[in-house]
Amino acid sequence: MTGWPEGVGRRVLAETDSTMAEAARIAPGLGGPEWILALRQTAARGRRGRAWAMPEGNFAASLVMRPACGPAEAALRSFVAALALRDAFVAAGVAGGDLALKWPNDVLLKGGKVAGILLESLSDARGGVAHLVVGIGVNLAGAPPASSLEPGAVPPVSLRADGGIEIGPEAFLDLLAAAFDARERQMTTWGFEPVRRAWLAHAARLGETITARLPREEIAGVFRDVDGAGNLVLETPQGRKAIAAAEIFF
Repeated sequence: MTGWPEGVGRRVLAETDSTMAEAARIAPGLGGPEWILALRQTAARGRRGRAWAMPEGNFAASLVMRPACGPAEAALRSFVAALALRDAFVAAGVAGGDLALKWPNDVLLKGGKVAGILLESLSDARGGVAHLVVGIGVNLAGAPPASSLEPGAVPPVSLRADGGIEIGPEAFLDLLAAAFDARERQMTTWGFEPVRRAWLAHAARLGETITARLPREEIAGVFRDVDGAGNLVLETPQGRKAIAAAEIFF
């Protein structure tokens, strides 16, 4: 793993409401990509507006960037972020075989959720992507209570208790920033296909039956692929289905 990536800003806050909100506030004044790390968050949130529990010593950061692409391609940065997280964990000493990537945006450690990713885009006047915010939360020191999760969700784990590794948020940011920069360069140089292949090589439950919960239905099927648009591809009794967004349950 190389050092801090050239041209990328680094901002460490003792406390903020959420790094996603802080990213949206500062994005218009930034001249380049910048990481925002908060040692404490007072109003953190995850996907679909859910509260995000953050025990002391855990990792919460957002990367503000300006990808030269449209919204659909910008959304594929969730796969870039997942691979970068895996790279950072390995650099921190986690055995690669203990890690898996859960579609669309979680990282698993020994089968439990250790990290989550949240993407939000800030639109320009033409409907394009003015800025993309990649929010990342990692259970470095402790896992939130299972009671805070919805029924059937993957149980949370922490790097300290379940991986046996002690690392602070700022040290982990150094590893993650370098890893993300390398994966982002891969994406911008070669496109999504090598990222897609690398992600699938570490995908959780590939070839197994999983359930996709959508707002109005649940679809069970064998996880066969992720397509070129980042959709989950399930083999169902009614044929193959490509799913753009859903909650996945094992």
